[in-house]
Amino acid sequence: MYEQNGIIYAGSNTPMIKVVDAKPLPDYKLALTFSNGVSILYDVTPLLELPVFQVLKDIQVFNKVDIDFDTVTWCDGEIDIAPETLFKDGAEYY
Repeated sequence: MYEQNGIIYAGSNTPMIKVVDAKPLPDYKLALTFSNGVSILYDVTPLLELPVFQVLKDIQVFNKVDIDFDTVTWCDGEIDIAPETLFKDGAEYY
């Protein structure tokens, strides 16, 4: 339990996880580094059939990954994946 600005919250006050580096890799994978220093390998392939992500099937578009608002984005921020999802669903690598 913790207090912030006069409001009592259950749980712990953990800082939001942020993507600080992103590199596109072959086969629609991303090498990501997070604000806590952890490196994650994230496979975007399962998302490519969803309508919003289909544009990323174009490898030139996929390779233009950017970081905006602490997460990965494409197409000037129109496509993104939440940093919590990237961290939780990715695989840690060294």
